[in-house]
Amino acid sequence: MLTRRIGDLHVGAVGLGAMPLSIEGRPDEARAVATVHAALDAGVTLIDTADSYHWHAGETGHNERLVARALAAYGGDRDSVLVATKGGRGRPGDGSWTVDGRPGHLKRACEESLRRLGTETIGLYQLHKPDPGVPWTDSVGALRDLLDEGKIRSAGISNVTVEQIHQARRILGDRLVSVQNQYSPAVRGSEPQLRLCEELGLAFLPWSPLGGISRSALDGPSGTTSAGTPFHAVAEERGVSPQQICLAWLLARSPALIAIPGASRPRTIRDSAAAGRLRLTEEELARLGG
Repeated sequence: MLTRRIGDLHVGAVGLGAMPLSIEGRPDEARAVATVHAALDAGVTLIDTADSYHWHAGETGHNERLVARALAAYGGDRDSVLVATKGGRGRPGDGSWTVDGRPGHLKRACEESLRRLGTETIGLYQLHKPDPGVPWTDSVGALRDLLDEGKIRSAGISNVTVEQIHQARRILGDRLVSVQNQYSPAVRGSEPQLRLCEELGLAFLPWSPLGGISRSALDGPSGTTSAGTPFHAVAEERGVSPQQICLAWLLARSPALIAIPGASRPRTIRDSAAAGRLRLTEEELARLGG
């Protein structure tokens, strides 16, 4: 698989977004663990999780615990896997999301994530979302303190503006290694953030990367629907899934981009991981809008 850089580490250009393994409609644990193992077998070396990836009230950390169990049970190489988690959001169990960027909360959340993941240092810890009720510099300052204490190896930020990236960079220096914003064929509002990441040498991790690709087409074999987007047409010509074409298109957008599609089935992540070996032609990229 093509590799990309996060800080001083190289990871597969397609990672695993582990959220679907723990939220509404999640699979049973056996299938969830099999999905993580299939990702690792396919060359995935980045797993993205968060303490708020759960379904019911009282389940904080469900996804982190699941990822930790899956890694512990994996018989292959685990040393090259980067687990990236997040703090600063919550789920009260009614389907809603909350935000809490207070420094004290972030530090406690990190301690709990360390315990759930069974590690002394988190490879990449991300501030999940700016809290409008807390100064941004205070929240980022908590990441700086966690870095200084050795509890996290590197820091990332998510759902941020260009100015917030600049501010975080001034506080964290080169220990800020990533930005995670929504970005997909349908949602390109973070193009300035993506270009800034290129300039600063930061990794850009788009969440919901398959936005704009028909769900019906993703669930069925290539060419079985008439969704009508260029992604489906190119996929049919190539004999691959539309999601592979979408992820390959994303990777071609920038050398800073690392795709982290979600998956809840082994076959889904195997298909997504194959995009890390797929190269689109200039003509195909032009047809896809890039």
